[in-house]
Amino acid sequence: MKLHMAVVTAMAVSLGGLGWLSRSWEPGESGLAPRDLALLEMFQVLGEPNPFASQERRDPPKPPPHSGWTSPLRSSCRVNDAVESRRLRSLLAALPDQATRVPIHPSNYGDRFRVDAFGNPVNPTPKLVVLHETVYGIQSAINTFMTEHPNDDDQVSYHALISLDGELVELLDPVKRAFGAGNSAFDGRWVITNPRVRGSVNNFALHVSLETPLDGEDDGPHHSGYSPQQYDALAVLLASWMKRFNIPFENITTHRVVDLGGERADPRSFDWKALQVRLENIGMLCRQSV
Repeated sequence: MKLHMAVVTAMAVSLGGLGWLSRSWEPGESGLAPRDLALLEMFQVLGEPNPFASQERRDPPKPPPHSGWTSPLRSSCRVNDAVESRRLRSLLAALPDQATRVPIHPSNYGDRFRVDAFGNPVNPTPKLVVLHETVYGIQSAINTFMTEHPNDDDQVSYHALISLDGELVELLDPVKRAFGAGNSAFDGRWVITNPRVRGSVNNFALHVSLETPLDGEDDGPHHSGYSPQQYDALAVLLASWMKRFNIPFENITTHRVVDLGGERADPRSFDWKALQVRLENIGMLCRQSV
């Protein structure tokens, strides 16, 4: 499904690249390398201090126990299909020029914080990718993100959408914090940015949503699945993010996994094998390449 060109032209914006964000740090880690320190200094301009942070530093609450994550993706340095490898690498090279860019309303996203609600430094560099699905059509999702939502409970966004025919729609620069997951945690980690609410992965996550097929526009547990074109575009986008932010493949997960409320099931009917083969052919599952 192609978006109407007049609408796209009127709404197109330039998303700033962050090619220098290739490595990150973790709070409490000793012996930061000069490159890490330089990264943090550059992010001072991009990240925001937290207006809810207490003046006196305190240990933040830890997320409640929840199911652990074992990635269905497996390390592999093989290329299954040389022709497919060339095709996917060509798509990756063309990604900056092929993506459709659509701005969303500022009420639906924010800046990544450098300090949590308890005065502790937190790393704003994206280190996690959360997969979602739209449930309804992609244009419905775009309209929602373009609409002003003054109430916190209504604010929502992803960094990117992928339509059924594989069109990539970039909604938000990765430097910004999308509101893709509410109360959530990954691998025992969350960030509490407001002391009045529970923690979330949003401060260190990237969010991408796949357009749901027509037979999935309900609350059923399954649907017919996503198209080959969607898996192509997803693999290419993930490869771009993994390279830019040094994100390990084990940190590609789903909304179902990170959600602490037990209410999210997306993306339903996701084919991890289809993603595995494509990331293998791009070379993103080889430990030496990340």
